[in-house]
Amino acid sequence: MRMVPVLAVMAALIGGPAAALSCLPPDVARSYQQAAQSDDSYVVVTGKLTFDERRLPKPPRNDPNATKPDTLIPARMVGHSLSRKGFVTPFQTPITLNARCLGPWCSGAASGVEYLAFLKKEGGAYTLELSPCGGNAFEDPTDKQKALAVACLRGGKCAPQDVRIRR
Repeated sequence: MRMVPVLAVMAALIGGPAAALSCLPPDVARSYQQAAQSDDSYVVVTGKLTFDERRLPKPPRNDPNATKPDTLIPARMVGHSLSRKGFVTPFQTPITLNARCLGPWCSGAASGVEYLAFLKKEGGAYTLELSPCGGNAFEDPTDKQKALAVACLRGGKCAPQDVRIRR
């Protein structure tokens, strides 16, 4: 399976108080389609994500737009990867979180929580790219979200929502 870290981000990063980040809502089908269309390789997993939350980026108070675009954080994912039979293949490996910021808007995640995640695979290493708009990680995934990922893999109905949200 080939998949992209491209998250549906429509950023209006203009200076001033009217600046806003416009995003498509996180959607398993959209994330699956983007990943499948990517030249990069991805693996879809569900499981518990653990990492040091203190390492997540925070915009500096004196200049919120000066936040580094990428913060790499060592993490671990323990759960199961997606196959045609569902989320049945054991998956326990160290991964890297790439907590991204777009100006003052930074991604976040919670340690010790279950996620449905689209992990970029490069060589033997896995990266979970987090965006302020979401899309590669779905916290506390529902059975419906998991079933949608399975349906997408099997060539079933895999239609994303098209509603924009503002942050």
